[in-house]
Amino acid sequence: MAAPREAPERRPFGRRFLTDPARLFQHNAWDNVEWSEEQEASARSKVQENSSQLLPQDKQEEYEVNAKRYWDDFYKIHENGFFKDRHWLFTEFPELAPNRNPSQNGDSAHEFSNKEKSNNEGLGSCENGHCSLETRAENQLNVIKSTPKICTEELAAQKYSELNQSDGDYPGSSASYRILENNAEYDSSRCFAFVHDLCNDQSPFPMPDESLDVVILIFVLSAILPEKMQRIVDRLSCLLKPGGMILLRDYGRYDLAQLRFKKGQCLSDNFYVRGDGTRVYFFTQDELNDLFTTAGLEKIQNLVDRRLQVNRGKQMTMYRVWIQCKYRKPTAPQL
Repeated sequence: MAAPREAPERRPFGRRFLTDPARLFQHNAWDNVEWSEEQEASARSKVQENSSQLLPQDKQEEYEVNAKRYWDDFYKIHENGFFKDRHWLFTEFPELAPNRNPSQNGDSAHEFSNKEKSNNEGLGSCENGHCSLETRAENQLNVIKSTPKICTEELAAQKYSELNQSDGDYPGSSASYRILENNAEYDSSRCFAFVHDLCNDQSPFPMPDESLDVVILIFVLSAILPEKMQRIVDRLSCLLKPGGMILLRDYGRYDLAQLRFKKGQCLSDNFYVRGDGTRVYFFTQDELNDLFTTAGLEKIQNLVDRRLQVNRGKQMTMYRVWIQCKYRKPTAPQL
């Protein structure tokens, strides 16, 4: 009987280069793709065109006031079928699993080793549920999850248990809980999931400042009104222990999704509303750097992932642009 074949090591982005155009459709994606001046100019032109007509102010206010309803509807419809499992998390963010063997790249969270325990005891994340479950299976961390809200560990589960009973108060709350609690990996004795409106400055977090090692923001900030982003990053940075990190992945400027918007869907510069009422912003590296450094964090990584995705069946190419960041809270007060 042949020995089981080991899964090949998953390369971090930036390591699969398209050097021969004839090999374009041999893989599903190519990394670190360089854009020509013509392609950059074409993308810029499309953005100028689709942002030339802004939505009226009253409509913009309506989308802000009803943001929770649009996200709740989104997750009621899609549940966990829209955002796929984040199998790349441990590759791109090894800080989440410092004791993990780099060769462990199974196709599901169940294949990850769960025998080693991380020193990171406090971890918060914002997204739709998959990130927390995969991380828990890997390192036995106390992790929780939701979208686009803040999630943390069981630190204050009893004190804030009433939050679990306020279903529907924040974006996607009921659907987020359903996604978590119906998953076999969810362990209520070790994880504390709660819903928190990041945009509400008056709503306290159910954990003290300087209590988290890591905060994960996976396509979260882009869903928030740009004028509120700095205050949110400031508050999240306060939750980090000295030496703690914020890990982010989000949409970059001129991503395919931005170029596909039609005139009349733009709210403000690089901020759009989708057909389902949810909103999205497209960042530059400098914008994100300003957000995090203004909050007192130091840059560890700020990279653009220009990815060429390929549909081999339809012989289609799709240019994606994402930004990946790691920012750390100084271990000593900055002078």
